[in-house]
Order: sequence, then C-alpha cells, then structure tokens
Amino acid sequence: MKLVADEFTADIRIDTFLASYTDDSGSGGLSRSKIQAEIKRGAVLVNGKHVKPSYILKEGDIVQFEPSEEDKILPENIPLNIVWEDENLLVVNKPSGMLTHPTTAEKSGTLVNALLYKYGENLSDINGEYRRGILHRLDRNTSGLLMVAKNNESHEYLVNAMKEGKTIKKYLALVKGIIEEEQFTINKPIMRNPSQPQKMCVSAGGKESVSIVKVLERFKDATLIEVQLITGRTHQIRVHLSSLGHPVYNDTLYGFGKMKIKTEEQALESYKLSFPHPFDGEMMTFEIPLDEKLEKVLKFLRS
Repeated sequence: MKLVADEFTADIRIDTFLASYTDDSGSGGLSRSKIQAEIKRGAVLVNGKHVKPSYILKEGDIVQFEPSEEDKILPENIPLNIVWEDENLLVVNKPSGMLTHPTTAEKSGTLVNALLYKYGENLSDINGEYRRGILHRLDRNTSGLLMVAKNNESHEYLVNAMKEGKTIKKYLALVKGIIEEEQFTINKPIMRNPSQPQKMCVSAGGKESVSIVKVLERFKDATLIEVQLITGRTHQIRVHLSSLGHPVYNDTLYGFGKMKIKTEEQALESYKLSFPHPFDGEMMTFEIPLDEKLEKVLKFLRS
C-alpha cells in the first residue's frame, strides 16, 4: 500500500497516521500498537527509508506499507454497474455501502476488489495496489459516478485535468432544514480534525475549499440541493453543509443526529460527471437518475 501525506496529514506521527487510516464510516483500522509492531519489523517505509514510530510526517512524504500475505488485495466477483467504457478508462456507478478502495481495516467487498476481478492487471497502478485504477473516490455511503483509469497514461491525464479544473462533478443532496437562498457559493477552508482524525472540519488553517449550491426543492424541514465541487477535499460537501447547520440527511458523522430516516445511507449522490477524454480531449458527460435511497427519502417527505 502506498500513501502520500498531504496538507491534512502532515505534522502527524507515522503510527498515528496509519492507525487512523480508516474507512469512510469512521470505524477503526489497525491498532496503534499493531502499527508500531509493523514499523519495527520493517514493513513501513517513508520515502524509501525505515523510520521510527515517532517519525513526524511532512507534506509530500511517500509512505509504503508492505502488507503480509493475508493482507493482499484479492479479486472478487462483485457486480459492477458500468455506465461507459473504452480501452483507456471507464465510468462506474458505485452503490451506497461500498468502499471505493480497501483500507487496513477492510480488504474485501470494495470497488477495487470488483475491478481487479473484471480487469486484472489492466488498471493503473500509480496509487499502489490498494487503489488500482482509482482517480478520485466517494465516501462509503455516497453513491454515484466515478472515473476509473485502465492505464497510467490515462490516470496522469485525468489527475491533471482535475487539478486544472477541467472536470465537473455535481451531486444531489438532501439536507436538514430550509435553505432560503436559491444559489450561493460556500468558500470555507477544510482541514483534518486534530482531535478526531477520521473527520474533517472547517478551519482557518485548512486548504481552500469551494462548493456551489443550487436549491432544487424545499420540504417542511428539508431541502433538496445540487452541489458542484470546485475543489475536491475529503468529505467536502458533508463538512461544508454541516458548517451551515444543514447536515446531509442520515449523515450522523457530521451532525444529522442518531435517527435514520427511511434508509441507512446518507442522502448524497454523485449524479453528473464531465471530463475531457485523455487522447482526443473531447468532453464526455454522464448523468444518472436518483438512486433508491434518495427516492425513498423524497417519497417519505412528499407524503
């Protein structure tokens, strides 16, 4: 497994960083004592060198964790909802409840396990074995469209396209409360929560994070919105909306509350995706209808 320390994970001990490398629901990964034992046996390298468990990460550090045989990522025959593909990339509709890629805590049932079964070695490997083909990700309980690269050339092109703002990602979200404005921009910096590493938070010390919100429908105590991501920070939509007092329905991590309404998953879907094709520059656009979880909640609210 290869990880790169970013601005959110810099200044954290290597053992703490790996121990908090969890799935999107916030459940725990390997224990800190297990990570320390792995570091001491030489299974963890930073920039190609052995380090102590107390090593403090710097932004850009490359962390390599060589898993034991039982930690290898195995192909699994899991159905894939492929929206489109050619010889270089594909667009897949990820269901709610599925991790995008394996973590130290979960190595089965993820999108990557399914991709490995169908495509084998025909996936980009720039981000290491745990993230074969993965260009960007969706939280476990967020459904919708994802780009997947079949080779490293396509991977590099699309990563640069995202950095240059050439891709468009739009989401549908149902949030708690009434949003009065028809359209507005949220520009609030986001960083990792220092006291809860599995969460992100709005903070002046964070990185610029911009979301454009458009109201689609209002209910008694809820609002259906479209959100376009201008930046792509971890949990950005959920953190931004929670900071306004409008958490995403069923998102208990960011303030909705303990009660689930009509579905277990948060009411958030990546429904529209546009990007330039890696080899001819043609703009590709894909859109999917409301998924089952959003339909259930909307039907409940409209009744």
